[in-house]
Parts: sequence; C-alpha cells; structure tokens
Amino acid sequence: MYHNPVLLKQSVDALVTNPDGIYVDCTFGGGGHSREILSRLSDKGKLFSFDQDLDALKNAIDDPRFTLVNQNFRFLENSMLAYGITQVDGILADLGVSSHQFDEAERGFSTRSNAPLDMRMNVMQGLDAKKIINDYEEEDLADIFYHYGELREARKLAREIVHHRKSKKIETTEDLKNLFSYIPAFKQNKFFAQVFQAIRIEVNQELEVLKEMLVQSYKILKVDGRLVVISYHSLEDRLVKRFLKNGMFEGEPQRDIYGNYAKAFELLQTKAIIPDDKEIEENSRARSAKMRIGIKL
Repeated sequence: MYHNPVLLKQSVDALVTNPDGIYVDCTFGGGGHSREILSRLSDKGKLFSFDQDLDALKNAIDDPRFTLVNQNFRFLENSMLAYGITQVDGILADLGVSSHQFDEAERGFSTRSNAPLDMRMNVMQGLDAKKIINDYEEEDLADIFYHYGELREARKLAREIVHHRKSKKIETTEDLKNLFSYIPAFKQNKFFAQVFQAIRIEVNQELEVLKEMLVQSYKILKVDGRLVVISYHSLEDRLVKRFLKNGMFEGEPQRDIYGNYAKAFELLQTKAIIPDDKEIEENSRARSAKMRIGIKL
C-alpha cells in the first residue's frame, strides 16, 4: 500500500495551467499525483514521472501520455533530454518517504520494526545505513546527527556508537535503538524519529538531491511554468523556500542596479500552504506537510 497523496487537489490545481502541456512528477510512488495530473491533461498533454524505487514500477499507468522514468530525480534534466524534452510546463515533487517504504519492515525505515539497517530508497545503491553506522568516523556521525537530525546531543550519540561497534557490529534497527534505551519513554518517539531521519538523509543524500533537482527545475521550466514542492521537515522546507525566493541555498543574493534582490520565481503564495484539519485527521502524513509554489520568471 502507498500513502494517500497529500494536498492532492491543491497541488495539481496549482501545477496544471495548460492541458496540452508537458509535466513532470518527480516522486511517482503509488501514482496518486500522477493520475490526478493525467486527469487534467488533453490528448496532447504528456506526463513524465520519476521514481528510483523498483517497487514503484509495479504502479505504472497504462496511458499513452504517460512515461515512468526509473531514475532518481537528481537526473531530471538529462533524463528529459534523453526523451527530446528541453522545456516543461510544470514540475511537482512530493518529498519524503512513502508509507509503502515505511511499512515494508525489511527496508529499515521504520522505528517500529526490527529490521536490517538499510534505509535505501534505491536498493541497488551500495551505501546503506549499516555502513554509515559501522564505518563512518565519529566526527562524521556527529555531524549527521546534528545537521540532519537536529539533535543537540549529536556528539554523545556518535561517541556511544563508535564505542559499542568496537566490540560488536551494529546490524539492525533494534541494535541501534538498544544503545539509547536510557532515553525516557516519553521522549523516545521523537528522539528515534530524529535519529532515523538523520541516517536516512545521509544514506539517500536527500538534501543534495533536492538541491540538484531544484536547480535543474529552473533550467527546464518554461517562463511562467510552475514548480510545486511538498516537504515534510524544516530542512527541506528551508531549502525550497530560499531557492524559490532568490535561486540560492546560501549566501547573499545579488541586487540589481536599483538595489532589489534578483528573483528566480514569483511565489503564488508568500506563506506555505498546509493541509486542513480534515485532511490531517484522515491522513497522518499530512501533519507536517508544507507546500510551496513558484512561477518561473
């Protein structure tokens, strides 16, 4: 089972402005957003959907307007060029991990199941959570927990992992969790969610991949094309917000001769769009969702 798409109608309403246009769904998953996009397109319209997870291929849509690209969306521009496409009308990215990936215990994404330390979105890649936990230097582990998990005790966590693995390899999610069994019960859910998020982001290079996709999106979008991004934690949202504002991720943007900051996109709404109470009640994944929409200038 794949999750119900978050902000489905709102995202596709904002995305599809030309029924004859070419659109990209960067995160196909169960195909919920893609099916809704196709419902808005004419016979001339086209949709290219990306997903690196082999499981997602089972959900391919039988429609002549649809192409499923089994690639990480960090290869967006080159993949589209391979199909002879240089510009598109809109791009949608619903970030994060799918319910399917969480529910497949052996993938190691969930804090609720005992499974091999894996967390790979692409099971064909070499780097997995086990290698990170058992092979990374203490300083690198601390950086991951601090920057990607926003854990204040990052250095202590890294030190304990390195000390433990000297005598016994850390193989499973339970092995990892047992190292920190001293964490008070009322704090454990949030704590382990942050630990697993940090490792998962490193395994899949999620923030670097997001940056690459955003830069390539700007290159291939037509003027007035739409970029719609749904994120689920502050690390992603900050990158998206900053890029839509001035086309940068860090540093000071350039000003024009009038002293105004250069803009990459016009924001459809200045504040992030969030699900309403009804959607949050029906879909737990919606609780932390934020959607931002940019129109290419």
